[in-house]
Amino acid sequence: MKLDQDIALALRLADAAGEAIRPHFRTGLAADRKSDASPVTVADRAAEEAMRRILKAEAPRDSIIGEEFGTESGGSNRTWVLDPIDGTVSFIGGRPTFGTLIALLVDGWPVLGIIDQPILNERWVGASGHATTFNRREVRTRPCRELSDMMLATTGPQYFDDHQGDHFMALAAKTDHKRMMFGGDCYNYGLLANGHIDLVCEAGLKLHDWAALVPIVEGAGGIMCDWNGEPLNADSGGEVLAIGDPARLEDVIEAMACHHHD
Repeated sequence: MKLDQDIALALRLADAAGEAIRPHFRTGLAADRKSDASPVTVADRAAEEAMRRILKAEAPRDSIIGEEFGTESGGSNRTWVLDPIDGTVSFIGGRPTFGTLIALLVDGWPVLGIIDQPILNERWVGASGHATTFNRREVRTRPCRELSDMMLATTGPQYFDDHQGDHFMALAAKTDHKRMMFGGDCYNYGLLANGHIDLVCEAGLKLHDWAALVPIVEGAGGIMCDWNGEPLNADSGGEVLAIGDPARLEDVIEAMACHHHD
């Protein structure tokens, strides 16, 4: 089956990215902002180059969209979307909660996604028609009876504009705000798939930030959508929700009250 071959290829990409990234983590040079050769830049580029080399050899007709080196169009209806280090701030700060994101889109829809954390050796794999796995074991999101029970995570308030921040705070007020978590980037979506947190709310995400997350969250029983509850696509505005228990979707959208505005 083709998807199994694609998964095997994606796992090789993740291995290669991890090998490129590990030598640069916590090397102590990250504070030097003036030099373009800061570890995150070196690590980002090396990881993406390693993944692109494999794809050019193994899947030469597929398109590639990468955060560092842009878009290379192929002749097929398939596109690999790569984010070598999602969570640059975490990486620079020495926190092992960044991740390499690898997605395969077919006709613009994500059918395969990987979150790889190369320091902790943790890997989530999601694929259409497959249960999501974490280090090869199947995982499930957890049910949540009330919005007030939901543990909410976001990377940080600095990523919301004032208008988005108001919506986020409206949601936060109705969730279990004493247990709200900041930081985490892609790692939060893995934790949601594993049933440790219930809700992730973010803005300003680009295709390479969210494409890999959709198959992972949905293959674990959760749902991903924009702030109006609409499915994500390449034209989405980057306002993203991941909800562990799909039964809470309406509650979450209502709490944000985005549909009252344009």
